Amino acid sequence: MTIKPLADRVLVKIEELQEKTASGIFIPQTAQEKTQIGSVVAVGEGTDEVKMTVKVGDRVMHDKYSGTSVKADGVEYLILSMKDILAIIE
Repeated sequence: MTIKPLADRVLVKIEELQEKTASGIFIPQTAQEKTQIGSVVAVGEGTDEVKMTVKVGDRVMHDKYSGTSVKADGVEYLILSMKDILAIIE
């Protein structure tokens, strides 16, 4: 299935949550927070008012409670508005 975002929307593949810390301590699912980082998979064309400043392949941080969750081919994505993207991670 192909998902193509419209207008000022961005399709982001969510990074998987860490199940253990760098020191090897396992984190139970009840203590794991929803990740706010993902990779841009597709970008809409923008609007006259909103310039698209991200591109496919960018790693981004988004607002914690934003977007619409979509699952396609077993992969979890978020469809976000451009205004919900907080930063590009380099």
